[in-house]
Amino acid sequence: MGKLLLVGCGKMGGAMLDGWLMRGLAASDVVVAEPVEALRPQKPGLRTVASSTELHETPEIVVLAVKPQTMDAVLPDLRRFADAGAVFLSIAAGKTLAYFAGHLGAAAKVVRAMPNTPAAVRQGITVATAAKGVSEAEKKKCQELLEAVGQALWVEDEALMDPVTALSGSGPAYVFLLVEAMAAAGARLGLAPDMAMQLARATVAGSGELLRQSSEPAAQLRINVTSPGGTTAEALKVLMAADGIQPVFDRALAAASRRSKELAG
Repeated sequence: MGKLLLVGCGKMGGAMLDGWLMRGLAASDVVVAEPVEALRPQKPGLRTVASSTELHETPEIVVLAVKPQTMDAVLPDLRRFADAGAVFLSIAAGKTLAYFAGHLGAAAKVVRAMPNTPAAVRQGITVATAAKGVSEAEKKKCQELLEAVGQALWVEDEALMDPVTALSGSGPAYVFLLVEAMAAAGARLGLAPDMAMQLARATVAGSGELLRQSSEPAAQLRINVTSPGGTTAEALKVLMAADGIQPVFDRALAAASRRSKELAG
């Protein structure tokens, strides 16, 4: 893989680092630039610095895992690596390829990626798009880095990153809200709130694992649970009605996608 610079080691950056090391990347091939001392990982062979300004050698890949609002502050020093041919892999929401071209140079080799929070348990999914100057070999290296925390997909049209953000980037929050709603409905039917929450959490988590392991489509798994004329069928009449859950999700994802586009400026 060559020398790798990880800029930012918060929750997502830390999860990616752990994934890389578990998959065999040598700690000695990674430098972590993290200004917050408490967030700097302590691992044998791993070099950490407070700022990229302390780095004199050029990394092969620079992974940008800082918050979008701090990106402007870290990029000026990193431009020297872009000029030297380093590939940049950004996981910052809303920061477009045009944004990076403006800060790192028009010829900068940049991959923009949108992961989601299940990456923390290496069950995430990431969608990436690349600037024109990124080679297939360089994309493959970025793919390997992203797959350390889950699945990775690519799109050629950067505009699709807005609906990707709405669906998978923000998606974990929708699932957590589903758990809250199921638990609240159970409590209203008389279950103790703690028990209702335990049932909802276990049901959603278990169903997710079943979905992950199964080769059947989600629609078939739903049918498998639904006995004609049974309790599940009655609930699905409500959820799948014309004014049920689908139009709500249509509006919600449209709103999130629209906001993603606004934030990209």
